[in-house]
Amino acid sequence: MSEQRHAALAIHPIAVDEDGDHHELPKRRQIVRRTRIVVLIVLALLAVGAARTVFVRMSNARALEAGTAERAAQYVKTALPQTAAAGQTLALPGTLQGFVQSPISARASGYLRRWTKDIGSRVEKGELLAEIETPEIDQQLSQAIAARQQAASGLELAKSTVARWENLRKKDVVSQQDLDERRSALAQSTANLAAADANMQRLRQTEGFKRVLAPFAGVITRRNVDVGDLIDAGGGGGGRALFMLAQTDPLRVYINVPQAYAQLIKAGQPVVVTQAELRGQSFKGEVARTSGAIDTTTRMMQVEVSLPNKDGTLLPGAYVQVSLPLAASQSLTIPANALIFRAEGTRVAVVDAQGRVHLRTVQLGRNYGETVEVLDGLGATDRLVLNPSDSLAEGDVVVVAKEPA
Repeated sequence: MSEQRHAALAIHPIAVDEDGDHHELPKRRQIVRRTRIVVLIVLALLAVGAARTVFVRMSNARALEAGTAERAAQYVKTALPQTAAAGQTLALPGTLQGFVQSPISARASGYLRRWTKDIGSRVEKGELLAEIETPEIDQQLSQAIAARQQAASGLELAKSTVARWENLRKKDVVSQQDLDERRSALAQSTANLAAADANMQRLRQTEGFKRVLAPFAGVITRRNVDVGDLIDAGGGGGGRALFMLAQTDPLRVYINVPQAYAQLIKAGQPVVVTQAELRGQSFKGEVARTSGAIDTTTRMMQVEVSLPNKDGTLLPGAYVQVSLPLAASQSLTIPANALIFRAEGTRVAVVDAQGRVHLRTVQLGRNYGETVEVLDGLGATDRLVLNPSDSLAEGDVVVVAKEPA
């Protein structure tokens, strides 16, 4: 091949020196070696890049699987059933009443002459409250006295008549029939005198009611009359009461205890009474008595509480809260937010050692607000799920969330 042919093919001709040696052949070999090295480096870099890409993708896939599994897991908070160390306190509303509270009515009709005590006045037993003018009763009493004197005179005449007729009968001057008639007239006169005495005593007692007296010590809480008012005798037949008298020491409170707690209330049990307006103050009393029966309409038992009030701080008619400390129950109590209400009944979700959920039917007792008493269906070591979701089912696997430090 000629030199022009080599030039056309871009092949350098192998030069031959004078001794006949080829000088271009080592240079070509060096170029080929370098080319191989470059190709190997490029292939190595491509292999490293491909391996890195595969490793990153596998790592991302594992992270995605772990994240998906973590997000798919159900995290729950749990709690153990508790046994109440101290008894519950039952708070019920009530209204203060005077231990003795009675309307004071008049027993004599007439006009009110004057009243001596007004509302808020403290009175003692037998103290004068008011006076009533009774002209009709005074006239009737005068008439009864005159009738009594007339009956007494008739009785004296009948006695003397019988004595004379008995002497005449002994002499057989009069018949026995006439003597018996005189004796009958004497008995009638005696009865008339007794009736006149009784009528006079009745009117005198009625006249004594012109002075209205306090039947017991207490406070006048109401005055319904004024001077000159017409007073009708009696309070139940339409006559209005003159005063309302209440004994303020001690006071009494009537409360209605639900049937679930009725068996725990006993006479003599201490209670604490508080009033919203008297902040920071509490008053101690005790259960005086209970009705001993459940009202079929309200399913409650009436309880009377006696409350000392020596300094008069509490006022009759005030709205108060009565706190009844109850004895500790040996039953288990659980948080109210652990209950599941479904068509099958009331249930709770219990988590076992493997993290599986088991739904159990429980029998509930008293409701304490934030906690509920469980009578049956639960053990002391059962771990309950708090705020269970509606989709929680039997056999679900859950993860118990760690308690915050």
